[in-house]
Amino acid sequence: MRAVGFLWASFIGSIAGVVRNERTRGIGLALLGLLATGTIFYSLVEGWDPLDALYFSVISLATVGYGDLTPDTALGKVFTIFFVLSGVGVLVVFVSEVARQTITRTAGVVEERQAQRRARHGAAGEQGGEEEEPEASG
Repeated sequence: MRAVGFLWASFIGSIAGVVRNERTRGIGLALLGLLATGTIFYSLVEGWDPLDALYFSVISLATVGYGDLTPDTALGKVFTIFFVLSGVGVLVVFVSEVARQTITRTAGVVEERQAQRRARHGAAGEQGGEEEEPEASG
């Protein structure tokens, strides 16, 4: 269970890292902008409440498409075509960056813990006396 908590914390930290990092901040802001645009558009044009509009925007960009909500207006359908075509790429780049940062963060923590274990075991080995060198056969 600790591993799941660690991975979840690392994942959330990576999302924050994408937004904080100057190099990747633009992609996070682009994704937020797309979601805000979709939410506002569907609320105004389709008459959906903001939660349904946000929900539809997210499932559309994630290419899930449950089919429980669909645009009824021609303008909504045309917007959705361009929204999905432009937004999927942005979402893929964002998710890729979050995955890269999560893997980097996780690998760093694992290496740190391994170094601490080696240091503890090395210190314990020194306290127990020196190990004998194996004799060279000749």
